[in-house]
Amino acid sequence: MTKQVPLSILDLVSVSEGQGPAEAIEAAMEAAQLADRLGYHRVWYAEHHNTAAVASSATQVLIGRAAALTERIRVGSGGVMLPNHAPLLVAEQYGTLAQMFPGRIDLGLGRAPGTDPVTAHALNRTAADPQSFASAIWDLIGWFTNGRSNSTSIEASVAAGTRVPIWVLGSTTSGASIAGQLGLPFSIAAHFAPDQVQDAIAVYRQMFSAEAPTAQLTEPRVMVGVNVLVADTDEEAQFQFSTHQQMFLSVRRGTRDRLRPPVPPSRVGTVSEVQALDSMLRVRAVGSPETVRISLEALVQRTGADELITTTYAHDPAVRTRSLELLAETWGLGEES
Repeated sequence: MTKQVPLSILDLVSVSEGQGPAEAIEAAMEAAQLADRLGYHRVWYAEHHNTAAVASSATQVLIGRAAALTERIRVGSGGVMLPNHAPLLVAEQYGTLAQMFPGRIDLGLGRAPGTDPVTAHALNRTAADPQSFASAIWDLIGWFTNGRSNSTSIEASVAAGTRVPIWVLGSTTSGASIAGQLGLPFSIAAHFAPDQVQDAIAVYRQMFSAEAPTAQLTEPRVMVGVNVLVADTDEEAQFQFSTHQQMFLSVRRGTRDRLRPPVPPSRVGTVSEVQALDSMLRVRAVGSPETVRISLEALVQRTGADELITTTYAHDPAVRTRSLELLAETWGLGEES
């Protein structure tokens, strides 16, 4: 029998056509409150810039609001794109959040810029190479442990003692190797970069070191990203999933449009475009509750995931709400609480 792993949510605070950022943020906060009630393990906000389709640029602000509106669920970043930030500020921001909401804040860190090259250049604060990334994590762990950087004399007293859990985000064997060598949990972006999933997880587990001075775990922990949309029928779910497909297609085309209403499968894009989308988004569970449950169980069995983090785009927030409810029910969330 496939092990029943926790389910979490990755939210980009998507903005639909006819909707403004304020409405999108309000819908995201309502979704966080619903996830809290339904028994999801955590909700993370992903940093993106220079796109009208998402309103998740300032993850720490969203995390603070969501944590204040919820009671149990963990809230964090999926992730902070570290090259865009000074590590000291990250330590102070997330240390402050952990002081306000003890035991509920996560810090997921990535090396990608979360935007286009021009915007990345405007945002850049630290180097993105693996060694610089690992060194910044080493400093962050020092700040979260005793308030002192591990490489300088700089203090972040607000972060001292918070021991904010750090996750390494990645989509390749490079990110997996960093996470493993540092002894940190690894979240793999299979939902949009599926090509190296199995290899990356294998490398992570092989390289994992519980003896590393940065280690926060005694054994590996893998969270796998997956595209999910649950509806009452397979046909309705596939129809609604076309919004998700159109969003990724707009990124490929360079238009970065706001979320469009669903369309019949034949109208999503050209044959070659749909084939490319199917390849990019192939780690997915779309359909009725039973169809989605079977797909997720197969993903857990295939990857050995310790947790799944789901991402759902819908033009109508009510469609996403229904998907979250159906998924929680079919996965048995909250049954033991």
